[in-house]
Amino acid sequence: MTNYGTIPTSSTPATTTSRTEYLTRAKERIKEGLGTRRSWREMFDFHAFKLPSSTDEAVSRIKTNFAYFQMNYAIGVLLVIFLSLISQPISLIVLVAITAAWLYFYFLRDEPIVIFGRIITDQNVMIGLSVITIVLLLLTGATTNILSSLLVGVVVVLIHAAVRKTDDLCTDPEASGGLLWPPASSGVC
Repeated sequence: MTNYGTIPTSSTPATTTSRTEYLTRAKERIKEGLGTRRSWREMFDFHAFKLPSSTDEAVSRIKTNFAYFQMNYAIGVLLVIFLSLISQPISLIVLVAITAAWLYFYFLRDEPIVIFGRIITDQNVMIGLSVITIVLLLLTGATTNILSSLLVGVVVVLIHAAVRKTDDLCTDPEASGGLLWPPASSGVC
């Protein structure tokens, strides 16, 4: 029997559809972010390592390499932090929960957060998440471990960025918001 004039209804509830759409958007954003990751082979090309001749050259290399390899550096630092917490499973679980909260409430959110009819700004969300992160890290007792592994990761990144030559990098200033600049001697890529 045909019902003319009726509005077809979806067989799936609206919450399932919105959840699926959210997960799809989250996957796309994560893929976009990971899409900026450079080849590990390119990052660790041993022919591209040479000590800088001056402090200015080291600072220039750090700026260029950091902008070019920023996703690789972030993955490396997170891996160092993760490995430092393997012996503390509770802290590792808390770190994963905190990371999920940051992703959900700050990085992957499209719509503003509304509590009791008031819109919560991104700055307030960041402050709230920062306070919660610090409190949870203090409660788990892993603060020293995380800070020391973070320091180790940053030092390794700075050493790599200072020692890796930049004249073989093909950079796109528009894609990075103007942070990257090809050295004058590198030519056109």
